[in-house]
Amino acid sequence: MGMFTGRSRARLVVLPLALAASWLAPSGVHAAAPATVVPQVTVSPLPGTPDASPRTQISFLGAPAADLSQISVRGSRSGGHGGKLVAYATGTGASYVLLRGLTPGEQVTVSALETVKGAHKTIGTSFAVATPYAIPPAAPAPATPAPGAKPPPAPAPGTVANFRSLPTFHPPTVSVTTPATDPALGDVFLTPTDGSSQSGPMIVNPAGQMIWFNPSPAGTQAADLRVQQYLGQSVLTYWQGRIAYGHGVDGVGIIEDQGYRQIAQVRAGNGLTMDLHDFDLEPNGVALITVYEPVYYNLQSVGGAANGIIEDCVLQEVDVRTGLVMFEWHALGHVPLSASYSKPWPSASSVWDWFHINSINQEPDQNFLISSRGTWAVYQVGHSRGELLWTLGGRSSTFALGPNVRFAWQHDATRLPDGSIEIFDNEATPKVGVRSRAIDIKLNMTTHTATLLHQYVVPGQTVLSPSQGNVQQLSNTDRFVGWGQIGIASEFSLRGTVTFQLTFPALVESYRAYRFPWTATPAMPPTLTATRAAGATTAALAASWNGATGVLSWQVLAGSTPTALVAVGTPVASGGFETVISAVTSAPYVAVEALGAGGTVLATSPAVAPVAPPA
Repeated sequence: MGMFTGRSRARLVVLPLALAASWLAPSGVHAAAPATVVPQVTVSPLPGTPDASPRTQISFLGAPAADLSQISVRGSRSGGHGGKLVAYATGTGASYVLLRGLTPGEQVTVSALETVKGAHKTIGTSFAVATPYAIPPAAPAPATPAPGAKPPPAPAPGTVANFRSLPTFHPPTVSVTTPATDPALGDVFLTPTDGSSQSGPMIVNPAGQMIWFNPSPAGTQAADLRVQQYLGQSVLTYWQGRIAYGHGVDGVGIIEDQGYRQIAQVRAGNGLTMDLHDFDLEPNGVALITVYEPVYYNLQSVGGAANGIIEDCVLQEVDVRTGLVMFEWHALGHVPLSASYSKPWPSASSVWDWFHINSINQEPDQNFLISSRGTWAVYQVGHSRGELLWTLGGRSSTFALGPNVRFAWQHDATRLPDGSIEIFDNEATPKVGVRSRAIDIKLNMTTHTATLLHQYVVPGQTVLSPSQGNVQQLSNTDRFVGWGQIGIASEFSLRGTVTFQLTFPALVESYRAYRFPWTATPAMPPTLTATRAAGATTAALAASWNGATGVLSWQVLAGSTPTALVAVGTPVASGGFETVISAVTSAPYVAVEALGAGGTVLATSPAVAPVAPPA
């Protein structure tokens, strides 16, 4: 995801409403625009959107705020709307933030005047407003177990890690089953959940030793932990929220620096909530995120209820620094309901997850690749008007699929530098094929054919992952594959040889898995615990520094007061995430220094007084 850098944004524009409306085919799916039309400003919600949020803003992407005037927003029921024009931090447009909400079910017409070097042009859009369906809030966890309830089973030995220095941490253990051929390719970034251990974003080194863990708050989980670039610096990003109906709700995208300090948050705009499936940072501080929007919708055309509930899927382009929505695309109105391989439930109160967007990848030409699990298809979507430029797979593929190209219930479609597309092909749920796999597909735009270039499967195992998963191309062209619900991460050479593999304990899964080089110096100091029996001259110490990557050894300090400490003994080599040290000292206070290359002091823990060991 996000493998291309240095992208520049061309000026974009939507045509006047009459011509924009002519781009809609009778089925409601965008047809190709006339070849002579060159859009300059894109206005969202896009023309023909059937279910814009009542709390939507009007986004103008492609012209600075100073070029926009005479903005008119009129609802067929709510009448005219005032608002405030707020510029994006990127300087590439502005959003007109309405002073009051729109009315569900109404039609809205927007117009504005764009002025460039004295030349005037009318731009705008027209869309319908959804009647939202409110997802019920999560039930609070019981304060005490119900009478007669069985306690949860104890974790199997060796499946949960415990640390003396951080007694509240209980992450899953990681087992390396195939040692990394090239450890220098980076550490492994995971978001374990389920099983008997804690959930949370986690980094481990190629030996499977934990580097960093951040337990998720109760009732939430993390997803999509990776290294990205934000305004020129390497950052750690992940999604945090709760899960409902198979996707993320009440979520937030977290951006942390190399000291694990939170420097920004990303939230969905227009009254919607950020989903877990993708959080992709682009140059100049722009985030691409997935959003699930449950709305009431007529589903009779596919055998559902007239007042059914559908889970529309939305792509939002968000200006991180202002939180404004710069561009918004809805699957409804662009992809027909008949493209889905699932059917709505007979009950009018059931939510139909028909599309299930699970990845966004922006290409060098600014268009988007969107993966839809529910339609077994990958779409190229135009950034100017949101039209479907082509479809790979599914019921109406633009390309004839060559041998073994067909994929089902897939995740994570990514465009590679050579133009091919890599996909994690789940083949379940429900089961369609016998095993999951990662594939590289070559597209021929002249003959409209799709050819399988490479296929990656776990040798000796029939791994079928019901959900989740991803593929990442590494700097040496190896593919790093996260197997999603099946807690495995594998690295493959182009020949399909496994060059690295690690596993979680049973029932533990990770939405995605990545490898990145990563260096970090935590802003928080190291943590130290110390015990010593009464009258003893030796203290048992346990030291850790959550997230540090450069610690080679630890130096014990001791003294009569917390501010009068001197070195005791010689440095002790780091033992991984936590180092246990036996220090010969009877001093009332001890501390440790984390030492890097050449004995450089990286940080010092607070001084602690040794306590009696537990009985």
